[in-house]
Amino acid sequence: MAADSIFGYPLRRFLWSPPIFREWSGSTALMDWLESPTAHIFKINVPGFRKEDIKVQIDEGHVLQIKGEGGKEEAYHAKDTVWHVAERGTGKGDFSREIELPENVKVDQIKAQVENGVLTIVVPKDATPKPSKVRNINITSKL
Repeated sequence: MAADSIFGYPLRRFLWSPPIFREWSGSTALMDWLESPTAHIFKINVPGFRKEDIKVQIDEGHVLQIKGEGGKEEAYHAKDTVWHVAERGTGKGDFSREIELPENVKVDQIKAQVENGVLTIVVPKDATPKPSKVRNINITSKL
């Protein structure tokens, strides 16, 4: 039974390919990946990050890179300040994610927006069929 019939496209690529989801972070940038008939939509939690703190780019091989570099929050360093709880840490931390996109996308039409601590990236699908990557190799008796 073929992998296509058992698993959908994103899961199949995740299980039978080199890592397509990679995350390096001091903080976790949680992500949802949705697919509509016309686009792939990524929603990533980026609380406290401004659009200037986030970089979204496409690398070779249809790899979507998302990086966040957060400035440190102002610490309260007054001599008479007493900390009772420090669960939030002293800064937002940095994050980086890489996602290998499917071949049927329009990388030149990707749009990204940050609103209310959520980065939304819309990657439109390409409806035109791609030429086959199958290429016959001529076999000879001598090299």
